[in-house]
Amino acid sequence: MVKQSQIKAWLYLLPAILFLGAFMIYPLFDVFVYSFEEGYNFASQSYFGTGSYNYAYVLRDPYFIAALKNTFIIVIITVPLSTIIALLISLGLSSIKPLKDLFQTVYFLPYVTNTLAVGLVFMILFKKTAYSDGLVNMFINFFGGQSVDFITGPYWAKMFVMCFYTIWVVLPFKILILTSALASVPKVYYSAAEVDGTSSVDMFFKITLPMISPMVFYLVITGFIGAFKAYSDEVALFGTDLNSAGMNTIVGYIYDMLYGNSGGYPSYASAAAIILFAIVLTITVINLMVSRKTSIR
Repeated sequence: MVKQSQIKAWLYLLPAILFLGAFMIYPLFDVFVYSFEEGYNFASQSYFGTGSYNYAYVLRDPYFIAALKNTFIIVIITVPLSTIIALLISLGLSSIKPLKDLFQTVYFLPYVTNTLAVGLVFMILFKKTAYSDGLVNMFINFFGGQSVDFITGPYWAKMFVMCFYTIWVVLPFKILILTSALASVPKVYYSAAEVDGTSSVDMFFKITLPMISPMVFYLVITGFIGAFKAYSDEVALFGTDLNSAGMNTIVGYIYDMLYGNSGGYPSYASAAAIILFAIVLTITVINLMVSRKTSIR
C-alpha cells in the first residue's frame, strides 16, 4: 500500500516530471523518430521512406566530419586545461587572506558577462584589420615575431583562439566550485599532517585532492557536456558562416541543417543530434564509472 508521504512526494515531483517530459523526453523521442524518416518535409509533414540513410549521409558528409574534428579538439584541449588551471587558481585564492573576496569577484566576472560580448572583445584583440594587427600581434612584434591572422588565417591560429577563449569563459564557474570545495575540507586533517611533518605536495595529493575529487569529476563531466555543445562562442569569434571559416562544430552543423544556408533538412539535423547525444552519453557514462572506481579506492 502506498504511504501518504509517498503520495505527497510524487505530487511535489509532478510539475518537474511534466516539465521534463514535455520539453526533454518528448523532443528527444521526436528527434529520434525524425532521424529515421528520409526526406522529411516540415511544410507537408511527409517523408518518402524510413531507414538509416540519414545517419549514413551525415557520417559521410565532409562538413560533419570537419565539425566533429573541431569539436573533439576543443573538448580534448579545453576540458583538462581549464580544470587544471582552475584548480591552481583556486589553491592560490584559498591561501590568500587579504583581498580574497575581491580576487574571487574579479575571477567570477567573465561568467556573468555576455558570451557574445566577450567573443567580440577577443576578436578585436586577435583580428588583423587595415589599420591595426591587433593588440596580441603588437606583443608578438615587440618580441621579434611576425604577425599572425588569428581570425581568418591558418587553422592552427583560429583553433588556438577558440580554445583560449573557451578556457577563459569556463574558468570562473570552475574556480567558484573548486574554491568552495577547498573551503569545505576539514582543517583538522592539515593540522594532523603538519604534526607528522608532511610536505605541502603530499598534503595536496593525499588530503586535498581526494577530498575534492567529487567536485573535480563533476566539473570534468559538465565540462565535456558543455564543450560538445559549443556553438555561440565560435559565432562570436568567426561569424555565422563557420563552414567557410573551417571552425564549425556539431551543434553548428545541426543548426545549419535546420536554418542555415544549407537548411531545410530536419532529418539530417536529427541524425546529427542523435549522434551527438550518443557521444555525450558514452563519455558521461565512462566518466561516471571512472569517478565511482576512484571514490571506492
